[in-house]
Amino acid sequence: MIDSHLHLWTVDTFVTGGVRPYSWLGPQHGALFRSFGEDEARETLEAAGVRGAVLVQADDTVADTEAMLGVAARNPWVLGVVGWIRLESPAEAAEQLARFAAQAVFKGVRHLVHDDPRSDFLDLPAVRESLAGVARLGLAFDVPDAFPRHLGAVVRLARDLPELTVVLDHLGKPPLAESLAMDSWRADFRSLGREPNTVAKLSGLHLPGVEYTPETLRPLFESAVEAFGPERLMIGGDWPVSTLGAPYGRTLDVPLELVSSLSPSEQDAVLEGTAIRTYGLAPLANS
Repeated sequence: MIDSHLHLWTVDTFVTGGVRPYSWLGPQHGALFRSFGEDEARETLEAAGVRGAVLVQADDTVADTEAMLGVAARNPWVLGVVGWIRLESPAEAAEQLARFAAQAVFKGVRHLVHDDPRSDFLDLPAVRESLAGVARLGLAFDVPDAFPRHLGAVVRLARDLPELTVVLDHLGKPPLAESLAMDSWRADFRSLGREPNTVAKLSGLHLPGVEYTPETLRPLFESAVEAFGPERLMIGGDWPVSTLGAPYGRTLDVPLELVSSLSPSEQDAVLEGTAIRTYGLAPLANS
C-alpha cells in the first residue's frame, strides 16, 4: 500500500524572531511533542510493509514545505509532497506555486483551516483565486479536520471549482460519539461525495470517545464507500499524530480489515490506485 498521509516535523525551542514552528504542538501532546524525522519514518513504514508515502504539511509555513521537499530529494520512499502556500494572497501564492511545482514531487496544497480563526476562509475570493491556480497546475487541495466549521464550505468549493481536485482528510473528522452532530456531518459528507472532483481519506480516525476497532468504525467506512466509492477513497496512517491513539501497525490494521471486505480491484484502488491518480504519483513496480 501507499500511505497517503504522513507528517514530519522538527521541534525547535528557539527560532529566529521568537516564533516557534508547529505552534499548535506543545507539551500537552505528550509523546508527540518531539521531532519526527525521515529516518524514523522510513523505519516505521518498512516495518509495516508500506511501499511509499505522501508527506503532508503540518505547519502553515514555507519552511515546512521546503523541509518536506528536502526530505523527498533524499528519500525515494517519498512519493509526493502536499505543502503550503499563502492562499489568501494570490500574488504570493502564485510565486510559491511556481517555485514549488518546479519540483515534480510537489503534488498538492493544504492549509490548516481548523486552526485558522477565519470561519469563511474557503469562501474568501482571494483564496478561491489562488485555488484556481492550484487547479490549473493539476495539483490537489487537501482539507483537514473540516467538521464542523468547514465541511459545508468544502462542498461549495468543490462545486464552484469543478476543475480542482478536493481531498477531504480524515473523512472530515466525523463526530461518531455524538448522534445529533453525526446527522449534520452525514448530510454534508454525502453532498461532498456527489461532487465528482472530490476524494476522501480513510485516515485520522482515532476519534474522541470512540474505541478504535473495525466494529466501531465500520459505519464510517460504509458511509464513505456509499458516498465516494472505493475509486475515490485512499488510506492514510496520519503518522505520527496517530501514535497518540495506537502504534502505526495497529492504526493501519483497522482500516485494512475494513477494506478487506471489498473486491480485489476495489482494494487496490483504496490501498494505492486512488492515491496514484489523485496526486499524479509514479506507479510503483510490483515487488
